[in-house]
Formats: sequence, structure tokens, C-alpha cells
Amino acid sequence: MTQASDNQSQFCFSDLREWIDEVARMGELEIIKGASLEREIGLASELVNRSDSAPSLLFEDIPGCTPGFRLLVNFFGGRRTCMTLGFPTNLSKLELSDQFLHNRLMTQEALPSVFVDAGPVFENILTGDAIDLFKFPAPKWHELDGGRYIGTGSYNVTKDPDEDWVNIGTYRVVIHDRNSVGFYISPGKHGRIHRDKYEARNERMPVVMVLGGDPLTFLAASTESPYGVPEFDIVGKYRNEPTKLVRGKITGLPFPANAEIVLEGWMTPGDTLPEGPFGEWTGYYSTRTNDEPVMRVEAVYHRNNPIMLGCPPQRPPDEIARYRAITRSALFRQNMQKAGVPDVTAVWAHEVGNTRMLIGVAIKQRYPGHARQAGHIAAMCHVGAYAGKYVIVVDDDIDVSNLEELIWAMVTRSDPETSIDIIKNAWSTPLDPRIPPEKREQKDFTNSRAIIDACRPYHWRDKFAMVNVPSAEDAKFAKEKFGHLLHGRSKS
Repeated sequence: MTQASDNQSQFCFSDLREWIDEVARMGELEIIKGASLEREIGLASELVNRSDSAPSLLFEDIPGCTPGFRLLVNFFGGRRTCMTLGFPTNLSKLELSDQFLHNRLMTQEALPSVFVDAGPVFENILTGDAIDLFKFPAPKWHELDGGRYIGTGSYNVTKDPDEDWVNIGTYRVVIHDRNSVGFYISPGKHGRIHRDKYEARNERMPVVMVLGGDPLTFLAASTESPYGVPEFDIVGKYRNEPTKLVRGKITGLPFPANAEIVLEGWMTPGDTLPEGPFGEWTGYYSTRTNDEPVMRVEAVYHRNNPIMLGCPPQRPPDEIARYRAITRSALFRQNMQKAGVPDVTAVWAHEVGNTRMLIGVAIKQRYPGHARQAGHIAAMCHVGAYAGKYVIVVDDDIDVSNLEELIWAMVTRSDPETSIDIIKNAWSTPLDPRIPPEKREQKDFTNSRAIIDACRPYHWRDKFAMVNVPSAEDAKFAKEKFGHLLHGRSKS
């Protein structure tokens, strides 16, 4: 186990097994035995993923899988939300995002990983005819999915052929046969850029897929990071301890020495198979069956009695939305600060838009145009540029993480004719269900953005109607004296 150097944050796990042990001690783990891959695991996951208070589920004795092979879902919820990021478990989501910004993103530079000769991931090494991916607990997560998706809580390791840096990214992975998987990557993502470079060279691309990593590394892989910075090194910074890596015996690509399950192989240009549909983070089967690249698996490494991490997307708000709201909101504030936008007091990437399609920004207005500046930067900064839709900018008296407060400010402080700016031809994704069929046929995956200025108009803000809510001081008093009434109990 590792512990950070500051007294405000600490990690009580270094791999998935230590994480599970801690969650069990917290009373937030439920073991499910005998659930089916074809229907029951997907339904149970959908049920708990949409509830922040539901426990993490560990599926065991799964019919059709090798005995002892297990699957974990719903890792990000309850008190384990803070624990997973290494913080005290009593923080609110805004407090957690703020702590993540100041004690993770704004701390020292990335900490280079170190290579070791061996690790528990090599307890079992399968090659050739010994490989059978169907023995692993890969469910059919959604009713209309086009196959068993072995990669949802996974990440792919790729290396830039020109610049020699390693990226890890989260992309869905489907089983095609005993030793082949398909994977979809949206245009513009770092893993897609690597893939496009190999295809332009007409060279096969080495790929590693980590199917059972520790939750912190999975989070780092699914969070926007600067181009050229390996996420393994970012995880080392978070833990204040270098990530211990081993090299694959086929490709030489790195992966954690304590990973649970790893696939290693090659993607050859032109080698494709039909992939999809798959229920995606937008809450839709946003892409139909298309030919996508295939990885031919040449080696499988796994620990004894391995545990696969599952994180299937559902209609938001779901587990994915909960964890991305914390980290992406912090990244938004960091991006906006670096762009020079002053007095951004809070940002929240809303769960209902899966932290991309609805962004709330609170500012303390300093000058005319401040709100428009904040909105446009939020819409087009690095973390906000991909697949956004709406940015709502409000005054600092609004809790932007509270959806009702945010929308109340929008409907009372904005004017549809004068308060909305539209950005056209912005970077989107084939997963956006609103992209018209004719644009899809042209491979035009762009959309528009709405910047909504829901601040009190700057030039007459002092004349704006007063809000009929208690002052902050009175609200605090009321909560302390009468807060028990919210729980339906009399004060003893």
C-alpha cells in the first residue's frame, strides 16, 4: 500500500485487490454468485450504475467462465468515490473536485514510471492454442450489443511511432473469436492518432489491453491528459510513487506489474471486422455495425483467479458520469485558469450530459464580456472541445453542481435573443446521436455549441431583482438548527 506525502490525501491501495479489500472494510461490496453473462450481469450492472449509493458488485462463479475468474462493476460510488482518488470520504462532490484540482492536477510534474523484471501479472502466460478469450467474464452488457464486450473498464496501451511516447486510453473492446478482438476509437483521440500514423506508414501497430487494472489508473486513462505525457507517469504523480511497469514479451509495450489481465498483440492495416452496435455514454446505440480494426492476440497474461474490471456505459447519469464529473470539472478549471480567465469560482461538468454536453461555469464578474469569455473558453479549451453542446455561465451565487439551481439561473437571468452565442463546426463524435445521416455518410462528425450567458447583465447587474433566499449566514444557521427535519425525524 502507498501513502501520499501530504496530510490531506492518501491512497490505501496499489492494485485492484487492495482496492476491493478496502471497499469490503467500508461495507460497500456485494458478492454475487452464479449470474449469467448473457443477461443477468448486464441488468444488475445497469441497476447499480445509476445509483450513487449502491455497492460495488463482485461477480463470482460465473457460468461458462474458468472457475475462479471474477468481474467487478460499479467501482465509483458511495464513500469509495473519495477513497479511490485518495481523499477523505466526507467530501462533497464539489469539494472533491476542488481537492483533485489543487492536490493532484496542480502539484508537481508527472513522475516517471520505473520498469521491473517481474510481477504477479505474469503468474499465467498463455500463447498459441492456449488462448481462449471466451473463458473470461465478458458479458453482453446491453440488450442490443453486437457481441460480448471484454473491454469496458479497460485501457489500451499504444506508442506513437514518430515521437516515441506511450498513451493509455479507454476504448470499447469486443471479442470476435478465441484470439481476436475489435476496438473502436473516436477520431482525434490520442490512441486514434497513433493508429492513423501506423496506417499511414502501412505498418502494423503493437497494442496492449489491460482488462483488470487498479481503478486509479483506469481513471487516468479515461481523463483528458496533455499530448505526449504518459498517463502511467500521471498516476505516479498522484500517488507520489512511480508506477511499476513490466514489458510485454511480444511487443515490448509497458503495463503495470500488478495488473490482473492483459492482452497483447498487433493491429494490421486493413484487417477489420464488423463491430457494434454498443450502448454508449450518450444513452444511445449511437453507431451501427461498422468495420473496425482487429487486434490479433498473441499473448494473454493474468494473475491467479483474475478479476476483470467492468465499467459499461449506461444512459446518464451513471457510474462513468459520476467519476468524470469530479475529474473533468477540475480539468475545466485548470484549463480556464491557464487560458487567463479570471475569477472562475466553480465549474461543473454535469452528469446528465455525461460531463461533456452540459457544462456549468460560475464566475465573479469583473468586466463587460467576462461571461462570454468564460463561456467560449470553456466550450473550446482542450477538455471541453470534444463532443460538447451547452455551456451555461452564471454568477458566483449559484451552485453549478446543482442542476436545478443552474437551470433556474438560466431561465431567469438569460434572454434567448441576446444571451446565446452559437459556435459552428466544432469537434464532435460519431457517438453523437444528433449528427444527421447525410453528415455521417460524409464522415463529417462536427456539431454546434451554445454559449448561454446566464449572469446578471453586467451593465445593470446592480438593478437586477434581488433573490428571495436566505443569506449564506442564515442558511448555515437554518441547516445547523433545523437540518434534522430534512430526514423526517424529530430532533432529540
